[in-house]
Amino acid sequence: MLPGAFIAYRKDKTPYYRSSITCKGKHISLGSYDTEDEASKAYEDASTLLYSDISFEDALHFSCLLPFSKVISLINYRDNNYYISTPIYLHKDYFSYYLSENEEYKFDIDDLFYYSSHRILKRNGHLFVNDYGMQITMASRYGIHSHSVLHRDYEFINGDSFDYRYSNIKVINPYYGVFSKKDTKGTTYEVKIHVNANHFVGLYRDINKAAVAYNKAVDLAKQHGIKKNYSQNYIEELTPREYAEIYTTVNVSKSYISYLETTTPA
Repeated sequence: MLPGAFIAYRKDKTPYYRSSITCKGKHISLGSYDTEDEASKAYEDASTLLYSDISFEDALHFSCLLPFSKVISLINYRDNNYYISTPIYLHKDYFSYYLSENEEYKFDIDDLFYYSSHRILKRNGHLFVNDYGMQITMASRYGIHSHSVLHRDYEFINGDSFDYRYSNIKVINPYYGVFSKKDTKGTTYEVKIHVNANHFVGLYRDINKAAVAYNKAVDLAKQHGIKKNYSQNYIEELTPREYAEIYTTVNVSKSYISYLETTTPA
């Protein structure tokens, strides 16, 4: 067999070839290939990445046989002596996760354990991870809700939407249905809920009261037979007693209540 190539067999007994390499005592699988030549060439490419001084930039498009994610893992292992199966490259105070040559996401070191065991996926422009059998949006890990709008509900302080370091993420509206507004007296919080269309719930000076008002609006919708599965706000700063007091006294717009009383449940 050619160097680095090993024959294997599918369930239907047809052969294919696997490639692997051992470096610094670490056995690294390089993938499966249709021919022995391809498997061996993948091994040669991996050897070049691991044992030469090829630059990081040149390494990104060096091999047409190794998966892009594997190239990142190999170069990181060469430079940092730490093999990570996901496409992560370690820097001094942060790490980069590469979805492609042009998609480099930056994270704090605190997130390394999570992303070294959870692969980031992209579908229809949205980033998510599979976590315990569920698809979790990546943004939700940073307090950004799934329906949040950039520059309205959150922003990247340095303008780089690939930079997910905590110091770079500013969540403007942390609660469902709550939207901050500036006026001459300061900040107010407008609450809206979507029941067939957007409905005004109220305008509040306190963000916690606004978050509770949204929850109350959700409860009222359910009481009137609306079966939509709404997410509700969890207000960490409020004790159960404080929450109950706000919930009992907070006002919800008469127009919203009137709508619920006259609409046919969906």
